[in-house]
Amino acid sequence: MNLNDLRKSPLFQGLSDEELQQLMDMAEPVSLRAGDILIKQGDAGDSAYVIIKGEFEIQKQSGQSLIKIDVRNPGDVVGEMALLSRAPRSATIISKTDSETLRIPQDAFEKLLLSSSTAAMAVLHWVMARLTQNESLLHQQEKMAALGTMSAGLAHELNNPAAAAQRGAAELNKILMKWLVLTHQIIAKAFQENQTDWLKKFMDEATSHFAAPLKLNALEKIDLVDQLQAWLEANHIESAWEVAPAMVKFGWNGESLEHLKSTTFFDLSIQWLGIGCLAIGSLFEVQETAQRISQIVHAMKSYTYLDQAPLLEVDIHDGLENTLVIMQHKLKEGVTIKRDYSADLPRIEAYASELNQVWTNIIDNAIDAMNGKGEISLRTYPEDNKVVIEITDNGPGIPDEIQARIYEPFFTTKPPGKGTGLGLHISHDIVANRHHGQLLVESKPGETKFKVILPVRIQNTPLVE
Repeated sequence: MNLNDLRKSPLFQGLSDEELQQLMDMAEPVSLRAGDILIKQGDAGDSAYVIIKGEFEIQKQSGQSLIKIDVRNPGDVVGEMALLSRAPRSATIISKTDSETLRIPQDAFEKLLLSSSTAAMAVLHWVMARLTQNESLLHQQEKMAALGTMSAGLAHELNNPAAAAQRGAAELNKILMKWLVLTHQIIAKAFQENQTDWLKKFMDEATSHFAAPLKLNALEKIDLVDQLQAWLEANHIESAWEVAPAMVKFGWNGESLEHLKSTTFFDLSIQWLGIGCLAIGSLFEVQETAQRISQIVHAMKSYTYLDQAPLLEVDIHDGLENTLVIMQHKLKEGVTIKRDYSADLPRIEAYASELNQVWTNIIDNAIDAMNGKGEISLRTYPEDNKVVIEITDNGPGIPDEIQARIYEPFFTTKPPGKGTGLGLHISHDIVANRHHGQLLVESKPGETKFKVILPVRIQNTPLVE
């Protein structure tokens, strides 16, 4: 090893032969085999190393991830930043090949800086260059981490509607097979009994209903479904609980079906209508889930322009019910939904799709906390020109020591791959910053309640007609 080996490093290029020789006299050579560790993250920064021969990889342990930061080659100096700051090593440096280095201990480095202004200036320039390089690497890592997090979040957000669309299409296939059989039966019976005129009127009436689904709020729909189910059961119609919600959606009730009793087609026509409503309803659900996927993709594309999302008059109950429909596959595994909706809850100004994201995040967390089995209570009520939405589950609760951290970005108690730690952070941002409301939590074993408080009107924000 000679002076020219040291001159390969930009850090020592401005030093005289005498200064370099003085440094070499106080340094010691260190040889390493491929795979040997030169510097270990967390160790004391008591020396710097000049790479004379070989290649080294810099690695940083961050949580459960091992990040490869950079590669160092002959002429590079490593470990000098921890040495100058007298701080623990911030990364691990591993020899990728058989290598030769020169170890410069702390006293030798400090003696050189004190005795030579040229050396001090050279080190200053080197440190500034290294800080700039480290800052650039850090920014790049942050971008990659954000991209990875966004990708994971996007996959999570797309999974529910994509899975719902797939199941809906499979269910629609089964329903259509039943409907085709019933259609053949009712047509054949009409021809046998010379009732083709009646059949035409019946089909025209059914088609008009299929083309105009009703827009009902959650409370109205629940009442109408209960009434129709009771009428169907009183008339001995099979699977009344299954077809009643679909028939109500398309405007059928006991009164509108009463005239069918006077015909010989009563049972068959009710079955045909019920299965037909299920088929058209499933088709609409598939369309809705596909539209949801499109909305998510659009939202990701315009992620940085959230303030341009439309402000609309929103029915909170509709948003909650739509969310339950999208998440139906997770709910029916063993989760019971209990509703306590206020009949006089006012419509509010809100960014509807964003509020649906809040409901999705909170309900999804509740289902996971209960391991897919338990009860979720939804309660709404007006309070002082505001609306309050309470979502309560009977899971194990959130430990006191982490309740203060649940809105932090990237904080999650779920195992790796199960959560990004962004759901509640995003929900809090939507409620507090976008809607000027509050997202509160109260938790104890057996009861966790998320309370969303939203103003009826968002001040100084134009409403989209």
